[in-house]
Amino acid sequence: MEALREALREALAGLRGAGGGGGGEAFDRGRFWEALGAGAAAAAAGRAGQASVSGRASLTRHPRFPPLAAGAFGAASREATRLSLAAARAQTCETLSEEVRSAIIGAVLVCYQLPESQGKALNNAVRCATIQMVEGMVQLIEVILRTPQASLSQEQLISTGGVWEACDRVSCLPHDNLAAATLAISSCLELIKDALEEMEQMQTEGGASPGDLLEEEDLGFPGYRGFSWTDDERQLLGPCRGLVKATKAGLRKLLAAMRTHGGADTAEQVAQLDALAEAAAELSPSVDELVLSLCPPVNQLALRLNAGKLASVLMKMLEITRTSHVCPPSEESWVRFLAEAVDHNLGKIKDATRGLLGDPGSAGEGWCCTGDTRPEGQP
Repeated sequence: MEALREALREALAGLRGAGGGGGGEAFDRGRFWEALGAGAAAAAAGRAGQASVSGRASLTRHPRFPPLAAGAFGAASREATRLSLAAARAQTCETLSEEVRSAIIGAVLVCYQLPESQGKALNNAVRCATIQMVEGMVQLIEVILRTPQASLSQEQLISTGGVWEACDRVSCLPHDNLAAATLAISSCLELIKDALEEMEQMQTEGGASPGDLLEEEDLGFPGYRGFSWTDDERQLLGPCRGLVKATKAGLRKLLAAMRTHGGADTAEQVAQLDALAEAAAELSPSVDELVLSLCPPVNQLALRLNAGKLASVLMKMLEITRTSHVCPPSEESWVRFLAEAVDHNLGKIKDATRGLLGDPGSAGEGWCCTGDTRPEGQP
């Protein structure tokens, strides 16, 4: 079992450092998803094979027991069940460990068959799902190693269910780069919404971050509220919120444009979607830094620099959007409007922090004539 755990850890290390896979052969999309376990034929095969699996009855009473899946992820799910049952009966053996290893490595190899030409966002989604499945199996093995033989502990049941859930997620994976990029950008939008809510709560609390307010019932004394915004610092709140709201609006508009105009049928479209997803991923860390710099006492120089960084990242995303296939002339008006909103709010922040450092000019000044931010290879 220790050797099995180490083999899976090596597979994890390879997955975490891997880029796109694939080879010289033409990519067969349908065949790939069937092999992974996310195709219609794979699901039908899984249902047909349900009755053929023996020794699973005791685990099927677990509330998280899933229907049997097919494909590589389905095989991994079945082997997790067999391993858990065998450990509970003190029947683990070298043959079973090898079968488990073959199933997991088989799923990893299928993951590697997805070529990078299908899109970085799609590759990342499939790789992350595979990593979660392998991590779940490693956790199950570790639980088995520290659990007394001939027993089926609650921890082991939970770990087995975790592998099932990780394998089931294959059915929810996006099947092209448009769906993958849309999913990634939607996740970014949710993070921005959370940050905006935190800013609004900070305003309600007079400047304290929610994490800084110690609860009386937890610690036995009132929360520390010694810091609050000065009048000068309060002037910065409005334009900072304006920048974050512009970020939220930009992501929402981008997602709507992708749903209306997006495609992943050509290499150019795939590359543009990847560029949009990568630009959107830079927004949440920049928003977080800006929100943190608003906590009193405010370091106005740090806040100004963080606001400039967010503005720069947001303008980059807007420019990539403007030059992509998701932004026909009918969509350009909102891109221009948000660029002007970024300039307006950053200008207010610069005015309020005048004298801290030289003014390089507005974030969006000449934004339509900035350096070429298009994906490599795009004309």
